[in-house]
Amino acid sequence: MKKSVLVAGCGISGIGAAKLLLGAGESVILYDGNKQRDAEELRRKVGTEGELEIVLGDLTDEVISRVSFCVISPGIPTDVPFALQLKAAGIALWSEIELAYRYGKGTVIGITGTNGKTTTTSLTGAIMAAHFGSERTFVVGNIGTPYTERAMLMKDDSVTVAEISSFQLETAITFHPHVSAVLNVTPDHLDRHKTMECYTQVKESISANQTADDFCVLNYDDPALRAFGAVCPAKVVYFSSREQLEEGFCMDGTKLVYRHDKEEEVIGSVDEFHLVGRCNYENILAASAIGISMGVPMETVSRVAKAFLAVEHRIEYTVTKNGVRYYNDSKGTNPDAAIQGIRAMTTPTCLIGGGYDKGSEYDDWVKEFGTTVKYLVLIGQTKEKIAQCCRTYGFTNYEFAESMEEAVNKCAAHALPGEAVLLSPACASWGMFDNYEQRGRIFKELARNLPEA
Repeated sequence: MKKSVLVAGCGISGIGAAKLLLGAGESVILYDGNKQRDAEELRRKVGTEGELEIVLGDLTDEVISRVSFCVISPGIPTDVPFALQLKAAGIALWSEIELAYRYGKGTVIGITGTNGKTTTTSLTGAIMAAHFGSERTFVVGNIGTPYTERAMLMKDDSVTVAEISSFQLETAITFHPHVSAVLNVTPDHLDRHKTMECYTQVKESISANQTADDFCVLNYDDPALRAFGAVCPAKVVYFSSREQLEEGFCMDGTKLVYRHDKEEEVIGSVDEFHLVGRCNYENILAASAIGISMGVPMETVSRVAKAFLAVEHRIEYTVTKNGVRYYNDSKGTNPDAAIQGIRAMTTPTCLIGGGYDKGSEYDDWVKEFGTTVKYLVLIGQTKEKIAQCCRTYGFTNYEFAESMEEAVNKCAAHALPGEAVLLSPACASWGMFDNYEQRGRIFKELARNLPEA
């Protein structure tokens, strides 16, 4: 009997995986535990090509007996009952990244980390396109375009830049990037990974299949990653925004530089880049390190970095209304990322925070308010938890809002000309929004529609 591939999860990742497998001639069982899903709608999303079976609700032993392996969507924990059933039956769990890697071709760059992935991936993609050609460059993964959607288009001379989450790395098996990068590791997704040690190990596993012929770009300022550099199987390239490195990429005053073999090459001065804030300078350093590791000339790296604009939802300037500048940092989905958003503000700021509770603590975020955050509006599941944290540190100028519209209006009423309004929630979007992109776009639309006085 011919076995089928089980694709678990019917979101963008699962649909992409099903399409790839069917296009490659595999039989597919598309599975979702929610029996209320519309099977015909799912079939339309996947298309009619190939042998597709849809299973909703419980996963029976009879179905499991017909499965060769399972491609599990990143949003599904690997310890849910059906996943444990599969493991007990000896069925391997693959991530979408693993599936796409096995079908894709060319050279792969894998970028992970708690914060900065999207900006670094986008900038790295722009650098690769400038050097290797846009037709040979694919920017995929957690950034929005599923890796599986592009895998069959790749050729031997393709260059793939993949943004990879910890959830995807959990079930990556043979994934082997030529250049990997771990930008930082700070507390996030502990509701899933349970401990920081486990979370850090998952991030570091991006280099598990690399060899001494490959490169791994690591943040020297992160003690865990600096320690990992000593045992990493690839050739380690460090970057730092705080230390003067003799070998590697670092900041020297207002300059971003690459030091090697007792020489120094200048990437550029901070006032030459459109990206602002230390977090973005780190992203530029990391992308530059990846570019040089891929053989791109410094002249190209520097030129592209200076022309690069902020990624949507990451400290993204939106509009000025009544003398107040509005910034969309919806990608600030955890406290450490949101701290970077606050640090990028140079004027008194009205801040919108709160959302889905991932088990984070907010002490460091609140302590960062200082004289920058003058007023806070809290939304979502975490608003009471964050408010309690604010009171602990003597910050009482906050209010609750039940919608983004109410939050934007409250900030508009409090912000004075010359000040800023910043959406940087320190939380995931789930519960109130489908994803952080939707949250950011709603914020931008509301800000742009504010009346002029």
